[in-house]
Amino acid sequence: MTNNSQKREVESASSLNERLDLSFSNFSLLTRALTHRSYANEHQDGTMDNERLEYLGDAVIDFIVAEWAYRHFPELPEGDLTKIRAHLVRNENLAKFAQQINLGGALRLGRGEKTTGGHHRESVLGSAFEALLGAIYLDSNFEKVKNFVLPFIDPSLDTILDVISDPKSQFQEQVQAFKMGPLVYRVANTSGPDHARIFEVEVEINGEVKGRGSGSSKAAAEREAARDALKNI
Repeated sequence: MTNNSQKREVESASSLNERLDLSFSNFSLLTRALTHRSYANEHQDGTMDNERLEYLGDAVIDFIVAEWAYRHFPELPEGDLTKIRAHLVRNENLAKFAQQINLGGALRLGRGEKTTGGHHRESVLGSAFEALLGAIYLDSNFEKVKNFVLPFIDPSLDTILDVISDPKSQFQEQVQAFKMGPLVYRVANTSGPDHARIFEVEVEINGEVKGRGSGSSKAAAEREAARDALKNI
């Protein structure tokens, strides 16, 4: 039974390698990138988890995104470039990139992690995406990682203006400028399974709701609520 399980996992990694045209020379690097700590802890046979590769991939994608922002926005000051980079490499976005390539389906997870939806959990997916980048870098070179990452990043151009002019900051400035009163963000409702939560947030001034928004995280829902409030005031 163990042999069959391992065989399926190897085939899963092989399928991912072929589907994404990764062409790994050192296939063990890809397997390790797909191995969550929960799986390594359960097996205790020398299996290594993906956390060191995640560390490396985090540094690689930071540089790629920094260079991308620097080239695409030649007039922006350092502060705005930093906001763009922080936005693009946050775990929420990396998890979406992982979902686009169905990375979760290839992950090796422990039994407990599987049963609680680890294949779909943002924290697991975002970390695995970074680990995959680290593995590609070690197996090949920086240019290959860059060519792999940029197709995920380029579509983000449409959202960059919102990042630079953060609606929460804008709304806060308006509220303070006109002395409108205390500002409070409140989670009005949550829905969906644990691995795909949707948060609904209301923003209030003096107890009066000024805006509503929803998103896959509290922070994203708060930004949408602030954006809605800016329209309303």
